[in-house]
Amino acid sequence: MRAFSSDGLEALLSAVAACGADAESPAWRDLARVVDTAARADPSVTRFWPPYATRGQPTESALRRELAQRLVALASLDTATRLALTEWLHQHSGLARTPPDPAPAATTNAISGHSVLHGPTVQARDIHGGIHFHPPSPASPSRVPVPRQLPPVTARFIDREADRLALDTLRAQRPAHAPQVVVVSGLAGVGKTAFASHWLYEHAGSFPDGQLYADLGGQTTGTEDGPVPPGVVLEAFLVALGASEVPAGTAQRSALWRSMTSGLRLAVLLDSAFTAAQVRPLLLGTASGLTVVTSRNNLTGLRVDGASVHRLEGLPAESAVELLAVGGGTRVTREPAAAREVVRLCGRLPLAVALASAQLALRPHHSLSALAAALSQGQGAVHTLRIDGEAVMRTALDLSYEVLPDASRALYRRMGLLPADRHDLALLTALAADGEGACDPVQATDIAVHSLVEANLLEETGAATYRFHDLVQPHARRLGEELEEPGGRERTLRRFVDWCLSTAAVAESILTPSHRLPGHDLPSEAVPPTPLDGPEEALAWLSTHRNGLMGAVRHSARVGWHWSCWRLTDLMWPLFLRLRPSEMWIEAHHLGLEAARRSASREGEGRMLTSGAIGLRNAGRYPEAADWYRQALEMATADQDVRQQGQAVSGLGHVSLLAHRLDEARDHFEHALRLRESIGYRRGAALSRRRLGETALAGGDLVTAAEQLRRAGDELDSLGETYEATRVLALLGHVLDRLGDREGGVRRLWEALTRFRAGDARSEHGEARCLEWLGQAAESRGDHAESIHHYEAARDLFRHLSPEDAQRLDGRLRQP
Repeated sequence: MRAFSSDGLEALLSAVAACGADAESPAWRDLARVVDTAARADPSVTRFWPPYATRGQPTESALRRELAQRLVALASLDTATRLALTEWLHQHSGLARTPPDPAPAATTNAISGHSVLHGPTVQARDIHGGIHFHPPSPASPSRVPVPRQLPPVTARFIDREADRLALDTLRAQRPAHAPQVVVVSGLAGVGKTAFASHWLYEHAGSFPDGQLYADLGGQTTGTEDGPVPPGVVLEAFLVALGASEVPAGTAQRSALWRSMTSGLRLAVLLDSAFTAAQVRPLLLGTASGLTVVTSRNNLTGLRVDGASVHRLEGLPAESAVELLAVGGGTRVTREPAAAREVVRLCGRLPLAVALASAQLALRPHHSLSALAAALSQGQGAVHTLRIDGEAVMRTALDLSYEVLPDASRALYRRMGLLPADRHDLALLTALAADGEGACDPVQATDIAVHSLVEANLLEETGAATYRFHDLVQPHARRLGEELEEPGGRERTLRRFVDWCLSTAAVAESILTPSHRLPGHDLPSEAVPPTPLDGPEEALAWLSTHRNGLMGAVRHSARVGWHWSCWRLTDLMWPLFLRLRPSEMWIEAHHLGLEAARRSASREGEGRMLTSGAIGLRNAGRYPEAADWYRQALEMATADQDVRQQGQAVSGLGHVSLLAHRLDEARDHFEHALRLRESIGYRRGAALSRRRLGETALAGGDLVTAAEQLRRAGDELDSLGETYEATRVLALLGHVLDRLGDREGGVRRLWEALTRFRAGDARSEHGEARCLEWLGQAAESRGDHAESIHHYEAARDLFRHLSPEDAQRLDGRLRQP
């Protein structure tokens, strides 16, 4: 291996010194590439780069000497380093090759008259040491400036700390040998371009060779809009990097692009990409660069190329309110609730919130309450928020919709018509199959749904469960109302209601089989239900789709589908029983009662009266509950329906118990017990005994309470009534603890708590009640810390189940 001489070291030192401190100069950038090449042979050389002195380090001249010595040493050992260093010296110090060792000094100093001298010449007698020529630098051709093409960023960029950290983590995790591609996806208006630009500006120092930008969704000609072909982008990029000639074909341009960017520390932002195929020819071929792609689609096809995908969501509520305050000023402080509502109606999307903020700035006397009211009407923020008269959110969503496949567009429109906030695959299959004639409707629907998810118009919230973004729902509804013909709209909503009926019937059969109403089964041609595997799935489905179920009840009442209205309300019984949504419970039964009466269904009317009365009772509306129970009792007596009589009488007893009219309550429960036993209704008789136990507990007769509860629990266990048996078990544990059997009482409470948390008896309300009783048990034995722990856990559950109970526990926790 040919070695560098001491003169080579001095030449290198002189050339490095001549570079100065301009990190943007061509010589400095080229030297960085030499260091990169040398680092492949010896990574430790990077310790000396860049050779700037900082506190606690040697002087810059010493650092440069160490760097030069290390490079010269490596050049003697590594061919790639020697060639790179020689080329750099050739370009930046005028040395065509490594200087040879100095020749011995000449013995004469004479030039004859016929001599012809070429190049720099020194005439002298004795010379000691080396001679270094520094010819004047030739006039360099005008060089292309380092591209800095990122869009300008706003000074009011708010939050995104978690997203910045996520991208930093993705960048740190990339393999050192592979080019890095990061896709930032998200809904229109979520701030993808601003976020990506800010993040790249923050890391500008890592990309000294430049930052390139292209809008892939921009205008391709003066009259046509659409995706920009990759060949057009490549031409602009190659020119920006100084290419004197650009090949004609996209493949040739892509090859030249990879060649020119090899080894460059370059950042590329490809904005508003449509497809992975549009992006792929623009990818860098070097591990030293970074490509960031923004898109409304997830571009999952780029994962094959090693891309990482980060989905950008709306701003946190606090940050969105801060952005609103830019134009809203002190109005945001004066009307905090209205500010939060405006932000919610804007979907926490930066674009929508910024437009709302701009409206407030233009109208300084306009209140936030008035803005919130305007946004909540009609098509909401999608239509209301405008720039220069254009509804920009609507325009952006229109563009996303237009590029969807036909099947996805049809499904999007039909989903927009539904009064639901969650959609699962069985429902969507029913909607998509309407007139489509697909050989495999499930597979066809899955493909259509995938396109919507890919376009960020639909979000997957669980296994085969989806939701619209808050701003997408009004857009989909508008298109459904405008583009679906009236008959198609009715068919879509009929299928939705039928799907609610069929799946709610499955959930009822799993969770409360004794509640089934004979003679009212769904027709065999009903829409296929969502498969539910066991009690936990059934309860989870009811919880997830509660708003859609209530939407179906309201729609049925509005259009006169009376049987569907009261029947669906009746099938939702396990939802009301386990989840206790009091307002929904009461509203649904008011609508169901009216529908049952309009359809002349006495069975339906009786069910609505007794079940609805329970909702009124649980809401503390005792007089109304008693009135409904009395109406139910009159109907049942006229119809000689003993079972319904027992239900109504038991309900009247419960109202009396809650009003602490204990003797009256006991008489009602004993009457109900006799009625139920007379027809062999064992489950009903056991429930009457539970009520008698509760009445005895309220009167302080703990022994009678325990006896009645034991009998009720044994009977319910024998009938396989797991949920009701668990409720009795918990109450018995509470009674035994108060009787002094603390071990037996606490053991039963823990057993009931375990059952309430999973399986057939799953119930958050039962869980909260158990935790409260465990808190009382701990308090009675002097364990203050454990009682606080249980009370806080119970209160947290009651906050969304029963605010009154939560307030009561808050008061208890405040007591010393």
